[in-house]
Amino acid sequence: MSSTEDQDRKPADMKMKQAIDQKLIETGEKERLKELLRTRLIECGWQDQLKFHCKDILKKRGLENVTVDDLVQELTPIGRSSVPDSIKRELLQRIRAFLAQENHT
Repeated sequence: MSSTEDQDRKPADMKMKQAIDQKLIETGEKERLKELLRTRLIECGWQDQLKFHCKDILKKRGLENVTVDDLVQELTPIGRSSVPDSIKRELLQRIRAFLAQENHT
């Protein structure tokens, strides 16, 4: 694929993502997915792991030397990369099922 085709595709992909996001919001599915994600992350210990990392950062640097923005900047990549693949697959499957159902109604 040429870079021109890539550039043409990005706005279309962005519009599709926006349309999907809007549909998820309108139907309340986005909130249900977020709640499922929260539950699964708690169940697998992900939340506890992130709390441990946070406490470790505060202990190493000192509470006075760390801002909330510092914590967010440092913990976000750790948090994203440590979400179990099984949870990502489950959410993706739920989104696909939702989209398939929406296309049939």
